[in-house]
Amino acid sequence: MLYLCIPSYNEAPTVGVLLWRIRKVFQEYSREYEIIVYDDASTDGTRETLDPYKKVMPLTVIGGREHVGYTRAVEALLKAASDKTKYPRRDAVVIMQADFTDQPEHLPELVKRFEGGADVVVVERLMNNAAPDPVKKLAKLTRWLPRLWPIRSFVTVPGINDPFGGYRLLRISIVRDMLKAHLERPFTNAPVWATNVELLRTAVRLARRTESVSLESRYDVRPRETRVRAWPDLIDLAKRGWAARSKRSPDKAA
Repeated sequence: MLYLCIPSYNEAPTVGVLLWRIRKVFQEYSREYEIIVYDDASTDGTRETLDPYKKVMPLTVIGGREHVGYTRAVEALLKAASDKTKYPRRDAVVIMQADFTDQPEHLPELVKRFEGGADVVVVERLMNNAAPDPVKKLAKLTRWLPRLWPIRSFVTVPGINDPFGGYRLLRISIVRDMLKAHLERPFTNAPVWATNVELLRTAVRLARRTESVSLESRYDVRPRETRVRAWPDLIDLAKRGWAARSKRSPDKAA
């Protein structure tokens, strides 16, 4: 079973069409799947947009009336998939965005690598001219500034060139280990990019095998502006890097 986990906040113009594209992919690519959408207290009719799709697709919509943010939405999705599965070693979660950035047509490539033995499959985004300027700027800055600032260990994931994207597949046994690991140290609310790094670092540490695949993201069909803010997001990453470095310092001294 493949659980497609989609955090969604005010994505009414796109999320329904995204689900239909997913349905089309699995009509041509035979694989048992279920979609779980976390509607993060959207105010634009996202929940109403999703309701009709429950009748024609394996779709579950979760989420409450309180806006919790990307980090908590992803955590809730991982927990929901973990609770649903009967075969955590055989089943997988795919996290993808609701705004067309992550292409459903790439799902067979991720599944192929999972079936080949990978516990974690990471999509490394091929940046194109259609990418919004803040996205391109942040990608450029995060490649160079870790060399100058002591945050390299926070923003670097071994073997992964692009740890900031959210499109990835995780074996559910790894997801369960991640959730256990964060019982004592809960996931921290953070901008999308920082959350993606934190989750990936945990997953890679627990996985026996991680693979990456370079695929092109789509920005030209998204009707809203990007929520990435290059400099604020970069400053937040720097602060988190400093904090992580400070926590490790006593251990090194010991």
